[in-house]
Amino acid sequence: MTIPNIKHALPVTRSQDFAAWYQAVISEADLAEESGVRGCMVIRPWGYGIWERIQKLMDARIKAAGVENCYFPLFIPLSFFAEEADHVEGFAKEMAVVTHHRLKSIGGKLVPDPESKLEEPLVVRPTSETVIGKAMARWVQSWRDLPLLVNQWANVVRWEMRTRMFLRTSEFLWQEGHTAHADEADARKETMRALEMYRDFAETELAMPVVAGEKPENERFPGAVATYSIEAMMQDGKALQAGTSHYLGTGFAEAAGIKYQDQEGQQALAHTTSWGVSTRMIGGVIMVHGDDDGLKCPPMIAPHQIVIVPMLRDTDEDAAVLDYCEALAKDLAALDAFREPVRVLLDRKPIKASNKRWAWVKKGAPIVIEVGGRDVAGGNVSVLRRDKLYNEAGKTASIVMPRATFVGEAVNTLRDIQASLYEDAKVRLDANIRDGARDLADLAKAFEGDKPGWVLVEWARPTGGALEKVEQWLKGEKLTLRNAPLDQEPTTGGCIFTGEKAVERVLVGRAY
Repeated sequence: MTIPNIKHALPVTRSQDFAAWYQAVISEADLAEESGVRGCMVIRPWGYGIWERIQKLMDARIKAAGVENCYFPLFIPLSFFAEEADHVEGFAKEMAVVTHHRLKSIGGKLVPDPESKLEEPLVVRPTSETVIGKAMARWVQSWRDLPLLVNQWANVVRWEMRTRMFLRTSEFLWQEGHTAHADEADARKETMRALEMYRDFAETELAMPVVAGEKPENERFPGAVATYSIEAMMQDGKALQAGTSHYLGTGFAEAAGIKYQDQEGQQALAHTTSWGVSTRMIGGVIMVHGDDDGLKCPPMIAPHQIVIVPMLRDTDEDAAVLDYCEALAKDLAALDAFREPVRVLLDRKPIKASNKRWAWVKKGAPIVIEVGGRDVAGGNVSVLRRDKLYNEAGKTASIVMPRATFVGEAVNTLRDIQASLYEDAKVRLDANIRDGARDLADLAKAFEGDKPGWVLVEWARPTGGALEKVEQWLKGEKLTLRNAPLDQEPTTGGCIFTGEKAVERVLVGRAY
């Protein structure tokens, strides 16, 4: 539906400049701001509230799988990484390193004290396979100690050259699961369990449809035997890797010494996995669901699902309006939606009601309720759904209805908003995955003029020099291999890159 003559809340629209629009949503929705350190951000209460919701819901899934939470140090001895050559090579350019433990004033300037130089440099945690591997080596002695399933919620540091809030920052928040198993079959089962957990979480809680699949060899986690991902499509057609799960084989176990006595009394190496999602998911939610008025926050992760805005006029009727709103908030908070009490906020800030309404629109609150003296007198409320902001005439689509009717329908309305956000994104995803590219010229043409979306092509899993040639061609076209979807039909054609017999299809696209 094309809506005429809309003056949107954001200073720039998606069609004008998608990158600038993304930054405008973050700013206008009070999600995050610059911190003064390149690539690091201050996550503001609304943004952190979304992360807390993600953390709470994901943590429940993790614990339900029998995984226990723990915590490991922020600083990791450099020697731990040196024992795993493939791993350290993959992260070397992103590692922040501590070499001194205090400063000294010299000539009025603070500089590292030469006498405080550490005997061994410490790496600021980029990921925890090495340090957790050392702990697992202490904790695992017998087959009876396996499987060992742990997770930590933490911050990590990867010194990125090009940063963008939530999507690629030098410091970010995440969870990282690490597990050790007696054999490959059990470890691979855990790898796929975590991948499915992420897929279902993205689609159910974030209302963000994704494609789950295996990464090509050149896109694997450093040191992994196999890497799997969930890929989400942003509104500009680019891909966002929203979560990963890795089968690490016995390589990390060998480096860390994770050995156990099997049931025959022989020493064996454990098979390990790791898996994680991060605050990058918030960036995905913005770019999948946002519009030219700001964020649309799926009800399941919204810090406040319903916001009540009293229309106060500094008159005698204000007290009655507030009393009415408080009673309404109490009634709504007594309801259950998505197996939890409805999260409702009565916004009492002494700000003009229309300004408060638009502030909550930009933040993406699923439902905004306005209540004035006339509503109190009539026993009504004025309801604005964030996913249906405008009517066909281009006016904000507030609906006046009896208070009792709204309360009775509130839970179903929240469920409908969650479902409609997913359905809109799913339709867009499906419509923008194409196939039929017969050769590299066809593939390049599919992305001419920054055409959005991904292309599914025949793939033979080339390695070595053949894979390097594929990478070079893709880089020249500003394209990347995303993943080979798990749910795909058998292929009988030839690889579009090498001409060899294809073994599967792989997604190609531009990415964040």
